Amino acid sequence: MSGILQELAQVLEQRKQESADSSYVAGLYAKGLNQILKKVGEEAAETIIAAKEGDKQQIIYETADLWFHCMVMLADQGLGPDDVLQELQHRFGLSGLEEKAQRKN
Repeated sequence: MSGILQELAQVLEQRKQESADSSYVAGLYAKGLNQILKKVGEEAAETIIAAKEGDKQQIIYETADLWFHCMVMLADQGLGPDDVLQELQHRFGLSGLEEKAQRKN
């Protein structure tokens, strides 16, 4: 399934070259990081509300929106899904306590 993340990352990179009026993502890039972060925050809040309401389909829908906007943020910062997946791989097999202890170093 990570293939879809790579495909999306490629599309998001392409949108950086497009005019703001040609696509939603190009418009976000044109508005800058603060607008992108605002959208990430909005989508996070909507995901939380969906989870509290317990509607599984809405949770999936809102999480997809959140992930999408996080991907836009990553691309804006010159990062991509592989960077996050590598970090998750690094953490795999560590307990949460071990991972937190490593952050302090």
